[in-house]
Amino acid sequence: MQLKEIFHPIEEELLEVGRVLQGCLERTAYKSISEINRYLIDTRGKRIRSALVLLSAKTSHRSPVVNPQLINIACAVELIHMASLVHDDLIDHSSLRHHKPTINSRWGEEVSIALGDYLYSVAFELIADCGNPDIIRCISSATKAMCEGELLQVCERNNLDLSKDRYFVIVKKKTASLFAASCQAGELISNPGKTGTGRLKKYGLNFGIAFQIIDDCLDWVGREEILGKTTGADLRAGEFTLPFLYLLDNADAKEFEEIKKLQYLSQQDKEAFNIVKERLINSSAVLKAEEEARRYTVKAKDQLKDINDSPLKKSMLDLADYIVAGQTQSRT
Repeated sequence: MQLKEIFHPIEEELLEVGRVLQGCLERTAYKSISEINRYLIDTRGKRIRSALVLLSAKTSHRSPVVNPQLINIACAVELIHMASLVHDDLIDHSSLRHHKPTINSRWGEEVSIALGDYLYSVAFELIADCGNPDIIRCISSATKAMCEGELLQVCERNNLDLSKDRYFVIVKKKTASLFAASCQAGELISNPGKTGTGRLKKYGLNFGIAFQIIDDCLDWVGREEILGKTTGADLRAGEFTLPFLYLLDNADAKEFEEIKKLQYLSQQDKEAFNIVKERLINSSAVLKAEEEARRYTVKAKDQLKDINDSPLKKSMLDLADYIVAGQTQSRT
């Protein structure tokens, strides 16, 4: 199943999010900024986070009504995600995103730093306009967690003693926190003044963990022409993800030292990287990581059991399945 089918119940709302997003980024008097913003709009991603805001809002309300506030929050979440990608690409020295050159490779590091900050500010202007302190707190906390996760990941580079527990802390903060906030914000918009059950937030958290594990697997075994970005970036940056940690788990002392040496060389040497990659692909590391991702998708779907059946609920269930089943089609 493709994302277009999964998002069919919110197709019109997602189009409106796109229009608002375009309006926000075109609302500048400066030609240089406008050029960069148009480039961003043309390199749109899957918009899963904004879709989750819409789906969560509509599944948690008996008479779902789409209002400008909901669209603006969905747009703000997308802007925050875009800002994080701009900064991530700069930190990781990535040259390709969505099949196009990254902002840092096209305009340079200074523009990337300023642009990421600019996108965050546009997002929080939209959030502030909603006038709901619970939503402001929800998304602000998630943004802080994202930044902490990114900082932790950079600080843990080249740490071969990195534990899987610390890996999951990074994943929950850097990636899953915004998915969780997207779902929570949608519920808060539909039920102002109420705290909700927390189930949709837990759905988003578990969904986000599964999403990142699969993304980490695809960095090893994904097809660049499908993913639209360069693979192998994590190891070259010295960032150890779940598949690599499983590879280290299965290595004896001699193998561990060999991998350690190759890992260090792989940051500059393509041949060394290919040797590590071949070892990992020929091991059970990726399969074990994918199985872990499946467990988190099950946890995510379990949070929806008490929600009445509807096309919207089905979309959220299908989206969780898509993360593993659909994304693994991008493998080599």
